[in-house]
Amino acid sequence: MPDRKYRLKKRSPHRWGDVRVEPGQSVEVSLVVAESYSSLSIPIPVIVQRGLEDGPTVFVTAALHGDEINGTGAIRELISHRRLNLLRGTVIFVPVVNILGFDRHSRYLPDRRDLNRCFPGSIEGSLAGRMARLIYEEIIGRSDYGIDLHTAAVRRTNFPNVRADMTNPEVARLAKAFGCEIILSGTGPDGSFRRTATEAGCPTVILEAGEVWKVEPGVVEYAVNGIHSVLSELRMVEGHRAEPPFQVTIQRTKWIRASRGGFLHFHVRPGDLVRRGTPLATNSSLTGVENNVLISPAKAIVLGMTTLPAIAPGDPICHLGLIPKRYRELERIQASLTQDDLHGRVLEHLSTNIRVTDRLEPESDDSEGIAQEETTE
Repeated sequence: MPDRKYRLKKRSPHRWGDVRVEPGQSVEVSLVVAESYSSLSIPIPVIVQRGLEDGPTVFVTAALHGDEINGTGAIRELISHRRLNLLRGTVIFVPVVNILGFDRHSRYLPDRRDLNRCFPGSIEGSLAGRMARLIYEEIIGRSDYGIDLHTAAVRRTNFPNVRADMTNPEVARLAKAFGCEIILSGTGPDGSFRRTATEAGCPTVILEAGEVWKVEPGVVEYAVNGIHSVLSELRMVEGHRAEPPFQVTIQRTKWIRASRGGFLHFHVRPGDLVRRGTPLATNSSLTGVENNVLISPAKAIVLGMTTLPAIAPGDPICHLGLIPKRYRELERIQASLTQDDLHGRVLEHLSTNIRVTDRLEPESDDSEGIAQEETTE
């Protein structure tokens, strides 16, 4: 059951003010989320597509962080070039949620708050709180399921992965249906959009993929395929669920951080499998004198990494998802994939954003190692 403090009155997904969306229609509506200093209304565009028959309502949102626009590109692809043949139910597309951050090329709102930590918000709160409350009521309040599209933070990149509360059966259903190879299990940070939506009775997952300020073709393909796969699972469109070459649920993750300042060259890419002792990056001075080598503490998959080679002590370098139980199986499957597969193409594409040289073998034994869990989003 939904948490009591997050319950809200459900609204019709087919009526937006004076606009009614009829069966088979696709309608653009505006949702006013703020006002400018000159009292002008600031709307976000919303596309509502309704099938011919009744069914569930799914929201698909992007740019909750204003600089994370890979998801915006995916939604534009769906509404502009690959129009859904929606048989039943309704899809609410929001290409840019954080319009104020988007216009400033910023992750944050003008009041310096992170919108993705402010849900369910308050109608009498800060700018971020008021926006969060409006989105909570107008988008979550009309939906039965949700998909929220993200990228890595600035100066980082992520291999596509779904993040979901896998203890919730309906959330787990969406996460598996999306078709990503990697699922990170967790409820999400307190105040986050997907956690609050799920606790309000709207099971929601997020996709983390690629970099800020970019629309990357492979990431867009992942997102479009995943959205279509979820809608297929809900019997809203024709087709079958995506079947990735493998699918692994990650319970624990760890960031590998720099112990010294310097300049990096990398030995792994986002999406690579690594063993305990595998060199991840070599840190050297500006004149090439080696400072140290960062190594993996356990069997893992590289979820994401920095794209900035210049580092200071404590900087996050490489985000690892620990996979002690299925490592050898995944190693065999990855070895069979080609660069023509979507997995291979994205693996190769994301590595063009960093200089990867001299792939090195593990220097220690193949035991599991120990690493602590870290929550990120």
